[in-house]
Amino acid sequence: MRALEHITVLDLTHMLSGPYGAMILSDLGARTIKVEPPGEGEGTRKLLATSPDYARDGMGAYFLTLNRGKESVCVDLKSESGLQVFYDLVRKADVVVDNFSAGVPKRLRIDHDTLSKINPRIVTCSITGFGETGVDPNRPAFDQVVQGMGGGMSITGFADRAPVRSGIPHGDLGGGMFGAMGIMAALLARDATGVGRHVDVSMLDVQVSLLNYMATMYLMSGHVPDRIGNSHFVHVPYNTFKTATDYIIIACIGDAFFEKFLSVVTRPELRDPAYLQQPARYAAREKIEAIIEEELVQQPADYWLAKLREQRIPCAPVNNLAQALGDAQVRSRNMVVKSALASGGSVEMPGNPIKLSDCADPSDMSAAPSLGQDTDAVLSQLLGYGHDDIARLRASAAIQ
Repeated sequence: MRALEHITVLDLTHMLSGPYGAMILSDLGARTIKVEPPGEGEGTRKLLATSPDYARDGMGAYFLTLNRGKESVCVDLKSESGLQVFYDLVRKADVVVDNFSAGVPKRLRIDHDTLSKINPRIVTCSITGFGETGVDPNRPAFDQVVQGMGGGMSITGFADRAPVRSGIPHGDLGGGMFGAMGIMAALLARDATGVGRHVDVSMLDVQVSLLNYMATMYLMSGHVPDRIGNSHFVHVPYNTFKTATDYIIIACIGDAFFEKFLSVVTRPELRDPAYLQQPARYAAREKIEAIIEEELVQQPADYWLAKLREQRIPCAPVNNLAQALGDAQVRSRNMVVKSALASGGSVEMPGNPIKLSDCADPSDMSAAPSLGQDTDAVLSQLLGYGHDDIARLRASAAIQ
């Protein structure tokens, strides 16, 4: 049994943050029904959809990944009959998740206060840029907006260059992750109380939370940190270094690792007895790291990584995506899975990082759905609608 296979999720999300959170729930076994508007469906269906490299079956990599394992039901929430269909789905569901702008669920009459009157056990979650409360929650937000506002960009990059956003869109992805965590916490609380709750996740709040100890350091001292590239504000050597072939990471955390490091890079300039203590190393950080890089560029990355690993010094290559996704450890843990295509064949994509004992970790995923492919099946099997009921709703354009 997969962990969440007893849970039914109604997924009203679009773009990245919400679909990613719902994807996590689906990967853990939840029956996830994507409720899409008639016409062209969720907006990202069109993203990359015609690309010869990044599309399959008329769906781009973006949509294929985020919506794997989900069902698609096409319902017009702006029509009264369509809204009543949605309310019937809510009666059978455990979770409703959206990432509409703040205030939109209430205008659509799908907010928690409304839905809890229909199903008191329902858990709802809204992932927004700035949350549903506060002095100004109604601004639009996308990934880089909250990366910038949350402080993380100010400490990413090098001091003599412009701030840099993360290459991974963690503003969006973080909102989805915390949304999934909040939903699971609310489901646990419901098991104890019998009553559902609303989960309010702000992407900006998530970015501030991820500052973690660095925020505490600032709040304690008043010192605003600057960008320091790939180095560390305590440990030396802890940086990204160029070799004859590729960049590698060396992370000597503490004095003991530095002593071991001296048997790898044997330059006499590094054997100053004072360098055996962190304060002296940090004071001479630029000098020490320049000496190290002078030595490392003499040999290829694999040579240095082998020597560092012999001493059990934390180190790694800076992998590109081909190297990362081809890594034996990554592959052995089903972190590259196949998603079957309706037209035949499959497409590879990242797997589920949450490994639960006594739960199968699938090496393949079911495909993302075509628009409305499950409308009839869900309405007839889950809700008990008859053929005539479905035909009438389709004729009125309440469903597609």
